[in-house]
Amino acid sequence: MTAPGTGRTTSVVSHPGRRLARRARALTIGLSVSAVALLVVSCAVGTVSVDPLQSAQIILGHLVPGMPWMTDGSLTPLQDQAVWQFRLPRSLLAGLAGAGLALAGALMQVTVRNPLAEPYILGVSSGASVGAVLVIVFGSAALGGLSLNIAAFIGAVTACACVAAMAYQGGTLSPTRMILSGVALGTLFSAITSYLTISTDAQNVVSVLFFLLGSVSAATMSSLIGPALALGVAAIAAAALARPLNALMTGDESATSLGVDPTRLRALMLILASLLTGAIVSVAGGIGFVGLVVPHIARIAVGADHRRMLPVTVLGGAVFLMLADLLARTVAAPTEIPLGILTAFVGAPFFLWLMRRGSATRAGLSR
Repeated sequence: MTAPGTGRTTSVVSHPGRRLARRARALTIGLSVSAVALLVVSCAVGTVSVDPLQSAQIILGHLVPGMPWMTDGSLTPLQDQAVWQFRLPRSLLAGLAGAGLALAGALMQVTVRNPLAEPYILGVSSGASVGAVLVIVFGSAALGGLSLNIAAFIGAVTACACVAAMAYQGGTLSPTRMILSGVALGTLFSAITSYLTISTDAQNVVSVLFFLLGSVSAATMSSLIGPALALGVAAIAAAALARPLNALMTGDESATSLGVDPTRLRALMLILASLLTGAIVSVAGGIGFVGLVVPHIARIAVGADHRRMLPVTVLGGAVFLMLADLLARTVAAPTEIPLGILTAFVGAPFFLWLMRRGSATRAGLSR
C-alpha cells in the first residue's frame, strides 16, 4: 500500500507482538467468561435437580446478602445445600488445581529449560503420594495426628528439598541434575507407595488409587484455602518476574548479561512451583498432563513471552480441569471417573497431535 503524496510503501500487517498481545487479551477475556459459565453449569449438574439459572441465583445469593429469591421459597434447602456445600467447592477446587498445575508446569519448563518438563518431574507428586498413603495405611494417629492433606504436603516439600540438595553443585542449580534427581527420587517414592499399597488391607486400596489418580470429589470450602493462597502467591511472583523469566529462556549467559541471576531465579521458581504443586496434590491427588499440555497450547496461541503467556496458561488450566471434572461426573454416571484418567485420555493424544504441528517447534515443544 502506497501512502498518498509520499510514494512510500506502508505495511498493512500489524507488528507480530501487537497481534499476539491482542490475541492474548481476547483469550484472557474468553477464558474468564468460560470459567464462570462452567462454574455455574457444573453447580447445576447432579442428582438433585437444579437448572443453571437457579445455580447462579444460589451462588449470588450467598455472596450478596438480601437477594429475594433466597427467602421467597423458589429454591429448596436441598438445592441450596447441593450447590453451595457440595458442587461449588469441587468446581472451585478443580479450577484452582487446573490453574495451579498449569502455572507450575510453565514455571518448571523455563526453570529446567526443558519443554517436556511438568509439575511432577521433580518427584513432588510421588513424595506427596508417600505422605498420603502413609496416613491411609497406618492411620492419622500413627503419624502424630497428621491429616492426609498435611502429610501429603510434607511429603511434597521433602521431595523438593531432596532434589534441590542433590541438584545444587558448584554454587549453581543444574537443570540437568534437577531432572535426573527428580526422576530418581520419583521412582524411589513410587516404589515405596506401591509397596504400601500391596501390603495394606483391600479396603484401603480404593482410597489409595483415588488419591493417586486424582479427584476433587471430597472438596470443601476449607480445603480451598491452601491451593488458593499458593496460587495467589505464585501468580503474583511469576507476573512480577515475567521479564527475568524471558531472559532465562535465552540461556544462563544471556540472562546474566541482562542483569538476571540465573541460580537465584531458578531456585525461586523451583520453590514456587514445588510448593504450588504440593498444595494442590495434597488436596486433589495426582492429576497429570495439565501442567504439560496447557502451557504449550498457550505458547502456540500467544507466543513465549511470559507477560502474555502466563495469564492464558492459568485461565486455560482452570477451564480445562473444570471441564474435565464436569465430564468425570457425567460421562459414566452414576460412576465417577478419576480426573487423572480423564486428563490422560484427553491430554496424551492432544500432546502427540501438538508435536506433529509445525507450530509446536516454534513453541519449543520439539526440535
